[in-house]
Amino acid sequence: MAHPVLADAVRSAFAEDVRLGLTRVPQKELPSKYLYDAVGSALFDVITVLPEYGVTRAEERVLIAHAADLARLVPNTTRVAELGSGSGRKTRRILEALTARRDVTYCPIEISPAALAQCERALRDLERVRVEGQAFEYLDGLKRVADARGRSDERLLVMFLGSTIGNFRRLAAAHFLRDVRHLMRAGDALLLGADLLKPEPVLIEAYDDPAGVTAAFNLNMLGRLNRELGADFDLRAFEHVARFDPVARAIEMHLRARSDQTVTIGAADLTVEFRRGETIWTEASHKYTLDDIAHLGDVAGFEQLAQWTDAEWPFAETLFVAR
Repeated sequence: MAHPVLADAVRSAFAEDVRLGLTRVPQKELPSKYLYDAVGSALFDVITVLPEYGVTRAEERVLIAHAADLARLVPNTTRVAELGSGSGRKTRRILEALTARRDVTYCPIEISPAALAQCERALRDLERVRVEGQAFEYLDGLKRVADARGRSDERLLVMFLGSTIGNFRRLAAAHFLRDVRHLMRAGDALLLGADLLKPEPVLIEAYDDPAGVTAAFNLNMLGRLNRELGADFDLRAFEHVARFDPVARAIEMHLRARSDQTVTIGAADLTVEFRRGETIWTEASHKYTLDDIAHLGDVAGFEQLAQWTDAEWPFAETLFVAR
């Protein structure tokens, strides 16, 4: 059961983020991290098996093929921190490879308590892995993991899998990875997943599938506001929109108002007017080239050790070491 003070603090931060996002001009927005409550996490698990969305399967193929290579390149790793662990399904391959050499402490960092609990359940059968979940934002959780080493010479592997780095604007991604680097020691490693640029029609269908699962995932954001913050959104009065920005090289997800309407969000002490056709920006997924990834790591203070790609669905897993 969540500690009541922590629960109140999380709800208060959620309400403040919503208030700031929905009063932003000219583009209303909601942070993408709030897509992943229990319902959203379950819907995203369905998205990962849709034929139109190849990211998860591509990453799994890369990890299956190269987990042993990774373990050989970071032979002294005894602590693994994962930013946004989700269900932990992909992580299993890496932990199995690492524990062929030694015991490992695995620290999933996940803001969604439901996803964190699911991850802990999924990996509890790994005998040489001790799971220490961290229900915090990425950097707060990573600081706790890094500080837990004390003065020991324990090596840390930080994993940021999937294509979550793409949810950051490009400059923000560089700043974020620099912040991650500041919490690491020289010689620690970072494994970074990134979805690669591909033709626009392929990207659009991946984020607007014919079965409507991604639409339900996006609309659930408003449902969450209703459930947790006392909002009165009519989900049928909004529709999911996916579009590609060729300048930013990013897919954007929006929720578009079907009509003029007024919405109140009780916990945020907010009333919001929507015009027909107006959108709420809920997520951007930036797509990278291999050169982009190398540059991103370099400016953040890392040296590239290895890079593995999937040919079927262009995707890259890059291993960096902190300089």
